[in-house]
Amino acid sequence: MSAAGGSLDDSLDGDIAALSAALLDLCQAKGLRIATAESCTGGGVAAALTDIAGSSAVFERGFVTYSNEAKAELLSVPQDVLARHGAVSEEVARAMVAGTLARAPAELAVAVTGVAGPGGGTAQKPVGLVWFAAARRGAEPISTERRFNPELGRSGIRTASVAEALKLLMELARTG
Repeated sequence: MSAAGGSLDDSLDGDIAALSAALLDLCQAKGLRIATAESCTGGGVAAALTDIAGSSAVFERGFVTYSNEAKAELLSVPQDVLARHGAVSEEVARAMVAGTLARAPAELAVAVTGVAGPGGGTAQKPVGLVWFAAARRGAEPISTERRFNPELGRSGIRTASVAEALKLLMELARTG
């Protein structure tokens, strides 16, 4: 499943294409399927994976749950968790990944929720704050926080978040 098409101007986009292809190859070799749950990336992780020909052998489905209502309705993120911690939190990212694995016949899942900007940030949750959670079926999820430079802009934060999500999936695919 090699990346096809013309050259990519942006090096991060090139890294994403290479990482997506490597992840899909590894998962196909190991018989692993992937599902995604995305908020601030708006389906960017799913798009990066499905840009690769043959991705249907590995990519199972993606949930774009931009609103709190979508997180609750589609992924069963508890309303009290959303109210207590806010959508951009470790607790919500972990609930999103658990909900994804509960609704998708996949072995690996990743969830992304953050503040891409340019507005919407607060002192506690500034523009550039993104929470990630990834899990392998039957195992405890891993979660991580990244604080991307707001000067990257909305597009840059989203692109960097896609790359980070793919790296987490690769880490999980390599284990076990």
